[in-house]
Order: sequence, then C-alpha cells, then structure tokens
Amino acid sequence: MKPNRPHRFRRGYTLVELSLAMVTGTMVAVMMLAMVNQQIAFLKIYNAQNFLTTEAPLISNYLARVIGSADGYRLYESVEDLVDGSPPVMTGAPVIMLRFKEPDGTFRASVLAFENPGSGQGLYYRMVSRAGVLGTPDWALSKRPSNVDFSIVQGILRVRVQGPNGEEIYYSGNQQL
Repeated sequence: MKPNRPHRFRRGYTLVELSLAMVTGTMVAVMMLAMVNQQIAFLKIYNAQNFLTTEAPLISNYLARVIGSADGYRLYESVEDLVDGSPPVMTGAPVIMLRFKEPDGTFRASVLAFENPGSGQGLYYRMVSRAGVLGTPDWALSKRPSNVDFSIVQGILRVRVQGPNGEEIYYSGNQQL
C-alpha cells in the first residue's frame, strides 16, 4: 500500500480552459468590431443628414433672398470669363452675376461664384465696385458643397448644390430679365 501523500496542486491551465478563454476573447473582439462598424456607418449617415439639415437650408434661404431681390442675372463659366467680358452661358455655370437696382435708379452688381480663391473651394460672394471692378471674395456662403451649378432651364434659374457626400439639392428661382 502506498503511503498517503497529499495531492499536489497542478499549476497552469488545462487545454479546455485555454480554449474557452480564447473563444470568449474572440467573441468579445467580434462584437467590438461590429459595434465600431455600426458607429462608422452611423457617422456617415449623420454627416450626410447634417449637410441636408443644417447647411442646405441656409444656402437655400440665402439664394432665395438674394436672387429673388435681383433685377437680373447672367451666368459665366468662370470668374475670369466674367472679368474678360466673355459672353454669358445658359448651363454649366459656377458663376452668377446679379444686378440690383438702387433707389436712385442706378444699378449695382455682385457675384456668387463656386471657386477656390486660395482659401478652399466654396460658394463665395463678391461685390462689384461702382467703377465696375470685381472685388476679392468678401465671404464664403458655404465651403461644404462639392459642386454648385447655375443654369437657365426654360427661362427659369436653376441652382444645383451638391453636398460633400453626393447629395443634390435644387433651387429653382426667378425668370431672367
């Protein structure tokens, strides 16, 4: 008969315990990855809706007020074409020159141009001096659009604003005078 010896405790983990720990860790990692992917998808949707809910209404409101109060407008393919005196175009124009009648009967002009004047691509507002000189951009209406296109369709001004995520908003305005 063998003498009674106390059992020695084994040190370490069994293969089953290690497998269970690895499976649990893998499941936690997969769940975390799914949550990160869900958050990224949510942020993309939020950014697209953010432009549509915050920036687009401001652009639309400004265009409606400014273009609605203009007595006339002309479209140009570039700011350089406007300055050089090139003929206006009917479609595909990133530049619109607006003419306003003053109370004393004189006219003044301003320009909205989708351009990059050195401070980033955006929709910029420029004043035209009384001497007819086009000034530098006074301020950016918005730098979020990826494209702005002015066109005249059946005598009606149409503005297409494309957002940073490809969303498109159309503004249809006044007849050309």
